[in-house]
Amino acid sequence: MQIILLHPRFRQAKSLTLAPKHIAMAVGAFLLTVLACSALMMYLVFELASTNQFPQLNDMFASVAQDEAGRNARRVKENLGVMAVKLGEMQAQLMRLDALGERVQGLAGVKPEAFNFKEKPGRGGLEFPTSGSMNGQDNSMTSLQLMLETMEKDIERRADYMNVIETALMGLKIKARLLPTIQPVRGSYNASSFGFRSDPFTGRRAMHEGIDFPAPTGTAIVAAAGGVVIAAEYHSEYGNMLEIDHGNDIMTRYAHASVLRASVGDIIKRGQRIADVGSTGRSTGAHLHFEVRVRGVAQDPHKFLLAGGNQAQAIELGAKD
Repeated sequence: MQIILLHPRFRQAKSLTLAPKHIAMAVGAFLLTVLACSALMMYLVFELASTNQFPQLNDMFASVAQDEAGRNARRVKENLGVMAVKLGEMQAQLMRLDALGERVQGLAGVKPEAFNFKEKPGRGGLEFPTSGSMNGQDNSMTSLQLMLETMEKDIERRADYMNVIETALMGLKIKARLLPTIQPVRGSYNASSFGFRSDPFTGRRAMHEGIDFPAPTGTAIVAAAGGVVIAAEYHSEYGNMLEIDHGNDIMTRYAHASVLRASVGDIIKRGQRIADVGSTGRSTGAHLHFEVRVRGVAQDPHKFLLAGGNQAQAIELGAKD
């Protein structure tokens, strides 16, 4: 940058050449001067305020501080209000969980005395101060902290209770899967029921230790429950016969099959196809002879199948609800 100077005293015009470094130095000097003046003014203001020579300054600073404290108090109060609403909603959810737990505990077989759901959950008494005093805010924060601690204990207690119910229901589910409650063949079983009857071959009164499902040859036979195959053989009376051990001293027998589709040692799932209906052995026609034995003693399979039907109906009704 070049500056030309003109003056009557000058015989000829003079010029000054400013390099970029000169301009930078000038700008820096100007900024330093402004900062120094600002710092000096701030120092003088605070020094005069501290010596109480200008009460107006003290009042101004106090007003600013009070306004800031008021804004902070309002923000704290608003936040506490929002948190109190959230806590109320959480307590309502806990009450719903209590009601659900009371309904389910009967199904799980858990004694109500183990967990007292009638006891009212701990509640806090949040009372927000009408003024913006810090003492009132401290009381509100203390109440909120107590509510949070109480709710944390309630949640832990309910979590333990739900774990107990889950374990009990899981055990019941496993036991139910091991009970022969699925009808092994689709159709009726009025051909011959459990109990004493006239033997179709001898005509004498004899005990019929199972129930018969008349069905066409080749109809699928499924396992009434999960278990392990302990017999898959031909028997002189039962014909092609298959036996499944379901644990807990429960065993089912499937007789007169035309084809056996499982072998000894196979792990069978509930509802899995294990054989086909036939008329082998001591039989007058195509049907399935189905037995349920507990500790080797024949039981009426109708009771197990009826229990399975009631359970399915209860599940269906629960799903509709």
